[in-house]
Amino acid sequence: MKKTIHIFILGLLFGFVVQAATPQEEVTNNYNRSGSNHYAYPIPADMAPPALSAAPAGYEPFYMSHYGRHGSRWLTHESTYSRPVKMLERADSAHVLTLQGKRLLRDLRQVRDAAWQRDGDLSDVGAEQHQGIAARMMKNFPTIFADDARIDARSTIFVRCILSMQNETMTMRAGNPRLRITTDASYHDMNYMGWGYGEDTLANNIRKAMDVITDSIYAENVHPERFLQCLISDSVYAATQINGQRLMRDVFDVAGSLQNHFQFDYMNLFYLFTNDEIFNLWRLKNIYWYEHWANAAHNGNRMPFISRALLRDMMAKADDAIAQRESGASLRFGHETCLLPLACLMELDDVNYSTDDLDNLHLYWQDYNIFPMACNIQMIFYRPVAGDGDILVKVLLNEHEATLPVSTDGPYARWDDLKAYYEAKLAVPTAWAD
Repeated sequence: MKKTIHIFILGLLFGFVVQAATPQEEVTNNYNRSGSNHYAYPIPADMAPPALSAAPAGYEPFYMSHYGRHGSRWLTHESTYSRPVKMLERADSAHVLTLQGKRLLRDLRQVRDAAWQRDGDLSDVGAEQHQGIAARMMKNFPTIFADDARIDARSTIFVRCILSMQNETMTMRAGNPRLRITTDASYHDMNYMGWGYGEDTLANNIRKAMDVITDSIYAENVHPERFLQCLISDSVYAATQINGQRLMRDVFDVAGSLQNHFQFDYMNLFYLFTNDEIFNLWRLKNIYWYEHWANAAHNGNRMPFISRALLRDMMAKADDAIAQRESGASLRFGHETCLLPLACLMELDDVNYSTDDLDNLHLYWQDYNIFPMACNIQMIFYRPVAGDGDILVKVLLNEHEATLPVSTDGPYARWDDLKAYYEAKLAVPTAWAD
């Protein structure tokens, strides 16, 4: 013990105590994190499962309630691929492209052509992500997926989500052919799986109000002058004929999306940006997602409640599984615009952080830790192996044990306590009428 203390003191004296990396260091050390919601799931399919706490003595896991985002995909708007190509092609026709501009135009054409008619489609990386997640679910919690356990899998109506569901359930069936797996994707479930499928008028109005805030922040904080000088040889042309902010943001979006495709392993567009530009563009995206979908003061702390029907469904199906005493899982496949509000509503870790100080938001809240491609929430329920006793639950956010808003023993809470907390929270009147 004394030796440990002496080493610690020497560390203080000589300044080599290891400190947690700042968000700027995390983004600079891994540019892919700057992709924000385009960040590929950080646990590759062939990686060992993250370390988890052992089950409490005398308990075993028997049920999982899950919500997961679709895996890596192509960008959802074709214009993000084609718009920068058109701008650079016009500049090329005017003979004002630099060699670096010509190289960028060549690369962007390749990506645009590959993306043709694939708006929002699941990518090869996305399929592999869900295969890996399913394999780790079965390895982490074998008693949930044993024998002829019932697996109810549902997806929103979007193909990328349906294929994500298919990749997970196919992996599960390969691991245990006896599983009773059902899959469904229907408008019937969109009222809770996709927060009303865009029909939540109040939520849409709040988002429009947040657009005003974030559009202004982008306009004030994106400075494309250096970026344009690398691409356009004529400064007058660049200033009068190119929407520099739009070009810079589009190229940055494409740069952050390449990690989601094996076919673009050879291509890296981050070289076009300085470290400060990469961090600043990520910081602005982080603000955008926080203001529009999280527990932000500017949106009245209301957006988490768009996932209230989803949380109610998870609670109701968990109670059914407990009552029926069957093993199995309820799997749901959707979008980050549902998972982020859900994680806020459930108060997992620090996701529910609330502030109006957007200048320092990045110090306390980082989007890449919450909703990368294939992000997921797994509620794991435990029951006594023999006899009666409390049902226990822990929650994984992206396969890591999350803190909960009630008293816990390690990561484990009594289900009755957690359910009562959420029921009380959902019972408080909000701007939404149920």
